[in-house]
Amino acid sequence: MELNIKQSPTENKVPFESQVSILKALTHPARIAILHILRDGEHCVCHLSAYLGFRQAYISQQLSVLREAGLIQDRRDGWNIYYRVVNPLIFEVLDAVEVMTDEQISFPPASQSNCACPHCSPKDETAG
Repeated sequence: MELNIKQSPTENKVPFESQVSILKALTHPARIAILHILRDGEHCVCHLSAYLGFRQAYISQQLSVLREAGLIQDRRDGWNIYYRVVNPLIFEVLDAVEVMTDEQISFPPASQSNCACPHCSPKDETAG
């Protein structure tokens, strides 16, 4: 059986382009770590930065790659931008890679970071 991977004249898309984009996005440890943190829901860039110990600009670059690959979406709430995974099937891919490599990654809960943004910080109920 021969596989024809030439670009279709009716489409401007090379076969497997979407799959390659996703797999390329998974070729960086920081992006995999970000996806692991987003496993428990949406988080802001300041939270991801505090949790992973990278500068916000660096986290933003990695988030851009994940967004371009269609793996995450962002949502603006005032000054803050929150990121979430678009399709939870990506976690099955990450889990399968862990099994294949026999390397189980264990992260403490993302809520244990030192992020001071309004979304991450506990509300001060004594104020007001």
